[in-house]
This record gives sequence, structure tokens and C-alpha cells, in this order.
Amino acid sequence: MPHAYPFLSPEQKKELSDIAARIVAPGKGILAADESTGSVAKRFQSINAENTEENRRLYRQLLFTADDRVKPCIGGVILFHETLYQKTDDGKLFSQLLKERGMVVGIKVDKGVVPLAGTNGETTTQGLDGLYERCAQYKKDGADFAKWRCVLKITPTTPSRLAIIENANVLARYASICQMHGIVPIVEPEILPDGDHDLKRCQYVTEKVLAAVYKALSDHHVYLEGTLLKPNMVTAGHSCSQKYAPQEVAMATVTALRRTVPPAVPGITFLSGGQSEEEASLNLNAINQCPLQKPWALTFSYGRARRSSSRELLTTARPVLGSMCPKEIRVLLLESLSLWPTMPTNHQEAFSISILLIFLKNQ
Repeated sequence: MPHAYPFLSPEQKKELSDIAARIVAPGKGILAADESTGSVAKRFQSINAENTEENRRLYRQLLFTADDRVKPCIGGVILFHETLYQKTDDGKLFSQLLKERGMVVGIKVDKGVVPLAGTNGETTTQGLDGLYERCAQYKKDGADFAKWRCVLKITPTTPSRLAIIENANVLARYASICQMHGIVPIVEPEILPDGDHDLKRCQYVTEKVLAAVYKALSDHHVYLEGTLLKPNMVTAGHSCSQKYAPQEVAMATVTALRRTVPPAVPGITFLSGGQSEEEASLNLNAINQCPLQKPWALTFSYGRARRSSSRELLTTARPVLGSMCPKEIRVLLLESLSLWPTMPTNHQEAFSISILLIFLKNQ
């Protein structure tokens, strides 16, 4: 087999690994604020708000202009295309605002899922056409990482081998294009929690999917130190009759990751997968306390699990715009505190002071 020519220079590799390390720094995770216009419409409908560009801007501003108390919790923010070019009331780009707060700006680059022909209702993800040019522009406009989501489902006949391989190769192609432009790719092979499958079945499928993903990343010469993984936690299906403790979820999740994810990957940022705020935080805490060896940073990339608190504030957002509600802050802190076992001692001391100050201000 001929040796593959390295398409990234040492300088490019260093830039990518530095960006990835900043995103998953101790105690920090990712705020997933990349909902499409259609997804925002569903959320606005629950509070009887009109889905206009201005209301979407106000919603984003509510999230992004929270005071400095959230800075210890967020390493990166994933934006939707529209959001990357929106501004605050005083005319500052959201991307500039986030960078000034020490957060890395990311961008969702996939174009959504489409049916995968020849399968039993499975999907692949579109958006590779024009991705090279879009990544070049996004890098110029301030984005340093990107996200691409593929979706697989568990049924008696799925995921099929075809769907696993197709989605793995799509993720690998996306990742290689991103890295050519100095953008850290977040690889997201989400296994949906729909169904009645048990924990063991989800672990088995997760291992098969992740093994295929990292084989494809290797085939496409992706620099693993300049990537992040955004997987599902290993959980039973929503309709499963058996309930599992966070410690059981943690053991199954970490075991699956240890069998498939190379230690060169700097961080794993879990998606919430439709879990509640409490479930997602308790499971993440248990994952970080799992006694198995874990060579990666294990943190959060939550959107749905956290934004229910934000939506409660939306009905009165205009008068308090620029401040974050105490419940929202507590949710962020709960997630960050679940990372405590992984922090170096000096970070724990600084973080504990921040926690104490925030607690006192919210009494």
C-alpha cells in the first residue's frame, strides 16, 4: 500500500489541535444553538411566539448576552448559518461577541437528512456539494469548528450495514474538507433513542457505528487530534420497559467508547438525545465518575436538554434581555459540575470560587 501524502502541514495540525483543546478545556462544554428555522418555529409555537427573523435574533441574543457568570461553562457555541451573520442590538456580530467572551465559534454545515435508497426507511445526510467553498467562507467569517449530523435508528432490521457505511463515509468526507480550511470537525453519528430496545442492544449498535466511523476517518486521512466526537450516550429506547441507573448508562457508554474511539481524539461532547436536563446531567456525571480509564475529555454539547429553561424566559425576554435566568445558570453549572472529576486541582479551585459566587448571586 503506498504511503498517503499528508495533506495538512504541521502548522495546520497545531491550529486544529489547539482549537479542539480550547473547546473541551476542563469544566467546559458546547452550547448547541444551531437549530434551523423550522426547528425554532416548533419551539416558538409552544410559547405562542411568531417565527420571524427578529424574534429568532432576540432568542439568540438572550442566550449569547448572558453575563460573564456562564464563561466557566461554555467552550464553544454552534451556530446556524443565519445566526453567524446576526447582530446584537448595538450592532455587534454574535460571532464577535462570543469570541470576546473566550468562546470558540462553530457552524452547522450539513443540509439535513434525506432518504437512503435501498434501505428500510433509513437516511443519509446531504450537504457535501459546495462544502469546500462554504468552509472557506465560514473560516473567513470567524467559524473555527463545524458540526455535521448523521442519524441512525435501532429497529429489528436497522441500522443496516449500508446505512452504517454510507453515513460513516459522509462524516469522514466532511471532516477532511473542514480540516483543509482550518476548521475542527465535530463528528456526530446520532443513534436515535426512539424504540423499545434495551441498553445492551444500544451498546452493540453504538460500537458498530463508531467502529465504522473511525475506520472511515482513517481511510480519509483525517487528523484525529483536530477532531471532536459528538455521540449519543448509550441508553435504552424511550419505550423500553426497563429503566437503567446512571451508573449502568455510564458503564455501557464508556465501554463502547473504549472499544472504538482512539485516544488521539481530544474530546467527546455528548448530545442530550432528548433527555431531560436532570437526566442528561446525571448521566454525564456518572460517565465522568466511571472507574474505567478514559483518555478523552468527556463533556456536553447540549441544546434540547437545556433550552427548555430558556424558553420559560422567552415570554418575558424583552424586559430582561441581556440577563440569564437563575434556573438557566444552574443548569449550566450542573452540567459543568458533572465534569469535576476530570479537572486538574488548580482548575477545581478556581472553578469552585466561580460556583460559590454564582450561588450567592442567585439566592
